[in-house]
Amino acid sequence: MATASFTKDTADVSLTAAATRLGLNAEHAELIRIGSAAVYWLENRTVVARVARSRSLLPTARNEIAISKWLASTGIPAVVALEVTQPVEVGEHVVTFWDSVSDHEAYGTTAELGRLLRDLHELRAPHTIVVPELKPFDRLIPRIHAVEALHEADRKFLLDRAAKLASEYDGLCFPLGVGVLHGDASVGNVLRTRTGDAVLSDLDGLVQGPREWDLLLTAMFYERYGWHTEDEYRAFTDTYGVDVMEWDGYQVLADTRELSMVVWLSQNVAASEAASREFAKRIETLRTDGSRREWKAL
Repeated sequence: MATASFTKDTADVSLTAAATRLGLNAEHAELIRIGSAAVYWLENRTVVARVARSRSLLPTARNEIAISKWLASTGIPAVVALEVTQPVEVGEHVVTFWDSVSDHEAYGTTAELGRLLRDLHELRAPHTIVVPELKPFDRLIPRIHAVEALHEADRKFLLDRAAKLASEYDGLCFPLGVGVLHGDASVGNVLRTRTGDAVLSDLDGLVQGPREWDLLLTAMFYERYGWHTEDEYRAFTDTYGVDVMEWDGYQVLADTRELSMVVWLSQNVAASEAASREFAKRIETLRTDGSRREWKAL
């Protein structure tokens, strides 16, 4: 479970120790972002390091590396784990290292995301790879209980909403069937390489589940938050071949995914003033069923 002490400072310490153990140079490491993991460039931006929040994520990190090798064997464009002895356990954290696909932040298009997901969803995982079943509430509810910075009224509200959505989720029928999912599919997890290609990143969330789940974020970014234009969304649906918003279960699944986004953000309120303000805005929106158009992507 995530710890309350996960900050850039604590992640820096673990990154330096892990890099030193492998003979890598983290002296001029650059923080790219901090969220579910702290992500860095190092070695003149030729290597990417990911510091996971908790030592309990060691099995996930091991599996992520195995998944990257499997995807490479299938021809699905994805990030590749560095050929070193990893993951590395350091204190409460787990660190992995990856070949950097670019020396600057550049992302793919919604059309490229649609193509990558269509190809990914056709795969069948080998028995040597652990692809867990998607269970949205198994991690969500314990996370709500664990976040120390939550006010108790907020915690109760989130738990009540999770219980209601879990009941509704259990009644859904998924017309696209079950397959291998990215689990956190958005253009933010499609990286543009030095050669201009688009590759999937953040492979730690791969699961088996209803394919509709991977179509959600792009639909929500367009329909709820206005982060995608109509043209961008149509490019996604045209490439993948399905508009998930036409399915009658969309609202329940979107509400479930949205709750997960809000709870994820709650982990950062103690460490970030911006995250604290954004969380307060989002939970008030959920309470009042207000417009999400003022939400910011953090």
